[in-house]
Amino acid sequence: MTVWFVGAGPGAPDLLTVRAQRLLAEVPVVLYAGSLVPPEVLAGTRPDARLVNTADMDLDAITAELVSAHASGNDVARLHSGDPSVFSAVAEQARRLDAAGVPWQVVPGVPAFAAAAAALRQELTLPGVGQTVVLTRTAARATPMPDGEDLASLGATGCTLVLHLAVQHADRVAAELLPYYGADCPAAVVARASWPDEVVLRCPLGELAERVAAAGIRRTAIIVVGEVLAHGGFADSHLYSAARDRIAAPQPPGPAPRQRRPGGEDRLTKPAERSEAPAREAMK
Repeated sequence: MTVWFVGAGPGAPDLLTVRAQRLLAEVPVVLYAGSLVPPEVLAGTRPDARLVNTADMDLDAITAELVSAHASGNDVARLHSGDPSVFSAVAEQARRLDAAGVPWQVVPGVPAFAAAAAALRQELTLPGVGQTVVLTRTAARATPMPDGEDLASLGATGCTLVLHLAVQHADRVAAELLPYYGADCPAAVVARASWPDEVVLRCPLGELAERVAAAGIRRTAIIVVGEVLAHGGFADSHLYSAARDRIAAPQPPGPAPRQRRPGGEDRLTKPAERSEAPAREAMK
């Protein structure tokens, strides 16, 4: 039996992937964080499924549930908000499952930062403005950040910053980033992205802490800081440029085709032995 770490998306049930919906409809055991996964996401579970809210459980208790379900011959869906690849604590659960000999797989989901960008109607990578996005968080009340990943170090890059788990410390975030981005740098906060009570704030970085406090935003929010939030005059990308040469270019060589040796044995054709006719045709 398999434990499936499933990305539940940012909150809206219709943002569940088709694969996630199928798994939820099939597995007999579902673990979820009740504080982050809305009841509507669980509506598609099978009627007799055992639903376990992990909001008040520690790692040992969660692991015990997963191992017990496996021992009973049950597949398990372990729901995580957003996408399991970012700030999900999946790795530490998977490590324990490996030690217990329990197989596991990952089903990706819509990440919270993508839902926040959608709420802002914002592309986070604009030609000539910003092509690098840093996903990070703050260290307060959480695992310490590794050396060189503090906000000051990241802010010195000038890249677009997307901060998770940081809105409770918006004052500290602004104070650490102001020396690098300036008070007028555009910033945004999206709380509960895709939920019915979603809140979207846009403001200069210098007003971030005040605006967050006034809105009463305390959790489940994404902070975005960077010039991409304000630029409408960016250059068009090369991708759709009329000047781009769209004549098919020769394709890089793929795996060598097999030829039959005398006597029926296969051999791999060396790249130099392949016909160059298709490449010449493509260049006409």
